[in-house]
Amino acid sequence: MASFRKRGKNSWQLVVELGFDEKGDRIQKTKTVRIEDEKLLKTTKRLNEYLEQEVIKFKIEVESGHYISPDKMSFESFVKEWKSKFVLRNLEAKTVENYLFHSQKRIVPYFGHLRINQIKTIQIINYLDSLQHPGSRADRKNGSLGSASVVYNYRVLRSIFSKAVEWKLIKDNPMIGITKPKDVPKEIEVYDDHEVRELFKSLQQEPIQFRILITLALTTGLRRGELLGLEWRHIDIEKGIIEVRQSIPIFKDGQPLIKPPKNKSSTRKISLPLSLVNELIEYQDHMSREQDSIEDRIEVRYHSFLFCNTSGLPYYPKTIGDQWRSFHKRNPHLKYIRFHDLRHTSATLLINQGVHAKIISSRLGHSNISTTMNVYGHVIQSADQAAADTFDTYFNNNKKDF
Repeated sequence: MASFRKRGKNSWQLVVELGFDEKGDRIQKTKTVRIEDEKLLKTTKRLNEYLEQEVIKFKIEVESGHYISPDKMSFESFVKEWKSKFVLRNLEAKTVENYLFHSQKRIVPYFGHLRINQIKTIQIINYLDSLQHPGSRADRKNGSLGSASVVYNYRVLRSIFSKAVEWKLIKDNPMIGITKPKDVPKEIEVYDDHEVRELFKSLQQEPIQFRILITLALTTGLRRGELLGLEWRHIDIEKGIIEVRQSIPIFKDGQPLIKPPKNKSSTRKISLPLSLVNELIEYQDHMSREQDSIEDRIEVRYHSFLFCNTSGLPYYPKTIGDQWRSFHKRNPHLKYIRFHDLRHTSATLLINQGVHAKIISSRLGHSNISTTMNVYGHVIQSADQAAADTFDTYFNNNKKDF
């Protein structure tokens, strides 16, 4: 026998009767469901039909042995529920990837064996503290986990336990009372003028596709996803202008997820140096010849990506980082910086050349100039001091005349 009864303004308790125990007491399994749909709440017939369906599903769960009582549910079991009922249904693809990576990489292995209602605040504090100790990195390198990763673990745990409270599995949220770890931004590392010249010299020995990729990254300051989303229709060769209209931050089910840029201001037009325009013409001819020879294998019929494999699919975001690291292994004389730091290098070079911050902000696609000032404020201050120092020549020359 199964039934339901109202418990609150928009919550109902589902009840499944399982007979009597040896003492003659009823054996019941219960589950509370909340209904947020206002239209459903106002229609008695539809509401009853919905609850009857929920009772039937709950009865099947109990009788098949798939139902786990909240007081016996393990953390790992709940994370599976959190993943299917919240993460996969409500979050953006990139956030889904990050949430699942951090939950499976460290959080579930650490807490998975515990019951969800047993985990205490101090245990979570100890876990977050352990991530900041040497040896906590997944790549087994020396040093502790980066502060951004520690903060992400905190965010994932907060999401998991918030849903556990919201879904009535636990009464108190063990995350309450835990201070968010400090996110210490990584120090920006860039190439100076000499190192950029060395970089371009080394690129001359590389395949044209990789050479164009790195040159574009450095001269335009495009984000990795924006580079992957570039198509030939976005480039006006005659005017020497590139238009940023889409991004590929991630792949889903083996296919690129093509999205608008990060924000409204990220949809922008960027002028290109003449030398790069000439190289793009050469690269376009090269790509045409390549695709003519493999036309029957092109997988992407409606797109013409600049940076793609022989099937026409754009590269996975991770592939770009792998290619960049391989390039440095072939050129150990070059200082290694992250691929994303090419974007920072682009901005820094322009600042040092006296280009106005508003222009730089526009090229980078920042939402406002204050973002540029916050990220590159120290560079701008140094350039401003260098500008001020040029006036010394006037004063020094003037003193020599007396």
